[in-house]
Amino acid sequence: MSKLKLDVIDVKAVKKELNQPDPNTVRVAPGDEKELESQADQYVDQLLNFTPEAMQEKEERKEAVESMGVELQKRAAKQSELLRQPIKNMAGKSGEGSDVANALIDLKVKVEDLDPGKFDLEPGWFARTLGRVPGVGSPLKRYFTKYESAQTVVGAVIRSLENGRDQLLRDNTTLIEDQKAMRESSIKLEKAVRLGQLIDQKLEYKLSREVTQEDPRHKFIQEELVFPLRQRIIDLQQQLAVNQQGVLAAEIIIRNNKELSRGVNRALNVTVTALEVGATVAIALANQKIVMDKVDTVSKATSDLIAGTASRLKTQGVQIQKQASSATLNMDSLKSAFADIQSAMDDLSTFRRNALPQMAGTILELDKLSKEAEKAVKRLEEGNKSKPTIQIDVDSR
Repeated sequence: MSKLKLDVIDVKAVKKELNQPDPNTVRVAPGDEKELESQADQYVDQLLNFTPEAMQEKEERKEAVESMGVELQKRAAKQSELLRQPIKNMAGKSGEGSDVANALIDLKVKVEDLDPGKFDLEPGWFARTLGRVPGVGSPLKRYFTKYESAQTVVGAVIRSLENGRDQLLRDNTTLIEDQKAMRESSIKLEKAVRLGQLIDQKLEYKLSREVTQEDPRHKFIQEELVFPLRQRIIDLQQQLAVNQQGVLAAEIIIRNNKELSRGVNRALNVTVTALEVGATVAIALANQKIVMDKVDTVSKATSDLIAGTASRLKTQGVQIQKQASSATLNMDSLKSAFADIQSAMDDLSTFRRNALPQMAGTILELDKLSKEAEKAVKRLEEGNKSKPTIQIDVDSR
């Protein structure tokens, strides 16, 4: 699986940027130094002002040294403890195993899986055959079916990224406030450490110059005051170091959270858009392929038509030339037709010659019949001219 890569934060550079002092060589501002010098003189005078035989006074001074900065240390330790739990939780969130980082990785893998460049969207003969099977479809259709099914997953990843980004921003708000409180405690711890160091220096000076070995207070001051004082200084230095580590850890978490938030925004604004663009381009390329196939088909059909026409022109041209170079009618058929016509004309001439005597006899017979008919007609006409002498009128009124 792909790894989420974040920019490596230079811890030393961050520490220098935060201007954190070395707990073992604490220095304070000149104004604070003068104030601490004055306080140290007062505390040293009070610590040395006791009667060697007065046990109560000794116990009070021992208690004063042993309790120096204890309350401040407790408050700082409490703040460190409060901050340690969010850091422990958010340290995991800021690394490669965090929810946000894993969501970014899942989104990257899903987008790469849907990359149109990985698919052959051109329908070959096998793909065309599968395209006719119900529920299978063309390569482009299968791709977008996969794309649509992945949209649900991508949507869930996006929601997870948005929720994770919002959580990181809320964590940063909490961390900034805790970090601010810890830095304030660190400043107080620095002053407490410096005050203890000044008291230690002044007690050493007193032991070497004023409270000699013969002074009954010397052993008590050295063993019961200076020794626990240095223990307290070391404890305060350690607490300061812990506080500084807390401030530094919080700063690193804050910066990593910001980097992750920017990564989420890039994923939402760029990666998802790239997915949409990739799908759109896949559609456009598929449409181009369809048009190209149609153009190729038309070109092939046109070429075939032209080739076929040329072939037929060649074949028919030869046939036409052959026909043009030969007689239009078949000579044998023409001769046979002329022979039949001549025979028919001869038969007609023979028929006419044979029919002439018969036709003459027919004319004579018709003439004779015509004369006899004429006589009959005349007798009829003469009969019609004679009227009856007696008429019977049946229409009298």
